[in-house]
Amino acid sequence: MNDPLCDRFQEAVNEYLIRHRSILDVLSKLGESSSRVNRAVAKAVTSCGCIRIDATKQSIPPDIGSLASVRDYMRNHVEGELCEYCAEILEDEIGRTLFYLAALCNVLGLNLSEILQKEKERVTCLGIFNFS
Repeated sequence: MNDPLCDRFQEAVNEYLIRHRSILDVLSKLGESSSRVNRAVAKAVTSCGCIRIDATKQSIPPDIGSLASVRDYMRNHVEGELCEYCAEILEDEIGRTLFYLAALCNVLGLNLSEILQKEKERVTCLGIFNFS
């Protein structure tokens, strides 16, 4: 089942992407936009300070009851919350990444909505065994 919003987004990208239609342009722009997401997170930490990264080794007790309860012991290492400014920057950068991901799908004749649906099915089918 295709997602109408996703389909409309992919159609809009196809309609409005004019300059970077080459697969090489799309790949380089996708990589660049992904790097900009990483940079925006880094700046939220180092320039703004609204979030902090406290990364340590994940610690799982040896006598854990079930694999499903492992989630309760896993940390994302992010302390604090994004301020309004940093959240807006990240939303813009993630949006651009989605734009170029949809453009890549267009260039290769793939349907982003179908890809999302298949991935959702894979995740729900594998459940907690999906360690990606």
